[in-house]
Amino acid sequence: MLNMLRPRPCDTVLDIGCGIGQSQTRLIDHGIDATGIDPSVYMLDLAERALGHRADLHHGNAEDLPFEDNSFNHAIFMTSLEFVDDPRQALSEACRVAKDRVFIGTLNRYAIKNVYRRVKGIFQNTIYNRAKFYSIWEIKNLVYEIMGDVPIKWSTTCQLPSISKGWRLQLEQSPLVQHCPFGAFTGVVVTLVPRFNTRPLSLKIRPKRAPKTVAG
Repeated sequence: MLNMLRPRPCDTVLDIGCGIGQSQTRLIDHGIDATGIDPSVYMLDLAERALGHRADLHHGNAEDLPFEDNSFNHAIFMTSLEFVDDPRQALSEACRVAKDRVFIGTLNRYAIKNVYRRVKGIFQNTIYNRAKFYSIWEIKNLVYEIMGDVPIKWSTTCQLPSISKGWRLQLEQSPLVQHCPFGAFTGVVVTLVPRFNTRPLSLKIRPKRAPKTVAG
């Protein structure tokens, strides 16, 4: 997330669906001003215990963010877009309150691990039963529908079942491997482009009459 989003110290970041504040902890440790919002009061209580007064926490829904336009430098979804009721509206709100970039971290629907999670949900009651898994192309199409042709970069990780400090970790960090579309976790960064709504205005000042010409 940090490598793709590239926030600068003292940037403001809104964590949408912040949960217990794990993503905010990473942001705060890098000198970033983090704000979190989540619909679960229970999750917010856990986040407040973990973060104390280091983060600004709010109770609310991703589809109706209680912030003004361009209130933050960046907005992030860290495995939270899968659980919102209206992902298009939630993403629209994120693009409204952020002015630089939006990071979307989701579980890749085409990864073997996430296919297993979906199959497991058929037979057991898990948290992923109500989750909507996305592919890279679905995220990109959703962004293009909302924001038009804006710059998008994506990367994946967790290509292998487990990661160790040996060759597997080096393989995971390879740019070529991270551009494989089948990693279990997908990160997408959207660079926001300012757009302006314009309308014609009627002139309230009458033009001066031209002086009479004199035949010479």
